[in-house]
Amino acid sequence: MKSTTLVIMAAGIGSRFGQGIKQLTAFGPSGEIIMDYSIRDAMEAGFDRVVFVIRKSMLEDFRAVIGDRIARQIPVSYAFQELDDLPDGYQLPEGRTKPWGTGQAILACRGIVKEPFAVINADDYYGKDAFRKVHEYLVSVDWEGASRYQFCMAGFVLKNTLSENGGVTRGLCRVNEAHALTEIRETRNIVKTPGGAEVERADGSVDKLDPETLVSMNFWGFTPDFIDELAGGFARFLGDLEGKETTAEYLLPTIVDGLLKEDRVDLTVLQSNDRWFGVTYQEDVPYVREAILDLVRRGVYPERLFG
Repeated sequence: MKSTTLVIMAAGIGSRFGQGIKQLTAFGPSGEIIMDYSIRDAMEAGFDRVVFVIRKSMLEDFRAVIGDRIARQIPVSYAFQELDDLPDGYQLPEGRTKPWGTGQAILACRGIVKEPFAVINADDYYGKDAFRKVHEYLVSVDWEGASRYQFCMAGFVLKNTLSENGGVTRGLCRVNEAHALTEIRETRNIVKTPGGAEVERADGSVDKLDPETLVSMNFWGFTPDFIDELAGGFARFLGDLEGKETTAEYLLPTIVDGLLKEDRVDLTVLQSNDRWFGVTYQEDVPYVREAILDLVRRGVYPERLFG
């Protein structure tokens, strides 16, 4: 079977480890963090390596807290996302402290990832179904020599991704009858309502949203040729920053939507009906912890994931 890698974007965890870092909050009965469940699900699905994208300054602490423990279960590599890792001819803008975004995170994997790979956030729980479907796609896709990119995305049902504690940002997806993504639109401040979901616009108007709409939760399946695409795209992104040098981000949903508009990609949406869990607000922690414990009670996971 083809080799496949799981890339976990973890550079946002920060250089300080301990209480208050949401990605390191214990949710499982044996102290498991959300990332542990993702890695367990990926291993069961057939992924055979994990690449953590972190900042180089985090390496020692990250390995001590997470990486070395996971390396006893599955081969682990590291890629480093740095603010000053820029194409030739570009310099870090004065005053820039914000990371460059998820596109640069995956670009950091150049030379490290050479096989089809999945991409997830470090602090999101996705469920087993998405890992199985994305892995099945990646081992079956015939991408070498193809005239168009061949990617996939795990699509989650909007109502299964909302927080009880405030507005969230989601990539609303438009999908055709062939399950192909035709448009992805980042939408901020989506709130849960008794009847489903709605979003408040800048002018104060409110739009109702179909709670069955599929959304992107940054769970992608890419082929390694995408990394070369990101390199060229990042240079163009930096060249168009006028006035936004300190705030703009090079984001995967925007990059993918650009490829769709240019008709350069076939992107299959793989629907997952599993509930997505994430900690957008501190108030989400008890709910997510109880949801994980419920999965353990139902036998979806053992009480101790590893060891």
